[in-house]
Amino acid sequence: MKNDTSMTSGAHKEIELIERHIKMLYATKMNQPVGIIRLSEILDLPRHKVRYSLRMLEKDGVIIATPEGAVVSDDYEAFMKEMNEYLTGLIMRIKEVQSQIPGT
Repeated sequence: MKNDTSMTSGAHKEIELIERHIKMLYATKMNQPVGIIRLSEILDLPRHKVRYSLRMLEKDGVIIATPEGAVVSDDYEAFMKEMNEYLTGLIMRIKEVQSQIPGT
């Protein structure tokens, strides 16, 4: 069976996006203030993906754009804790769905 079917490809893309945002946020914290070009090099990602993730993280209030580069906001720790709780809940939900597959 293929890894990504029409039913599952969206889920994989969403998880990859969450992973990229988490890596971006952590890299920003460790290198702040940091610009798009430097983040692109650190994470080995195209600049347009870095720009998009920074925009989303800024919208969530966890990144602040400054003239020197991006920095994390005071909400960083709470955001990471909430993300961990969200992913834990998601794992539990996936296990519930998985248990409904006959023969497992």
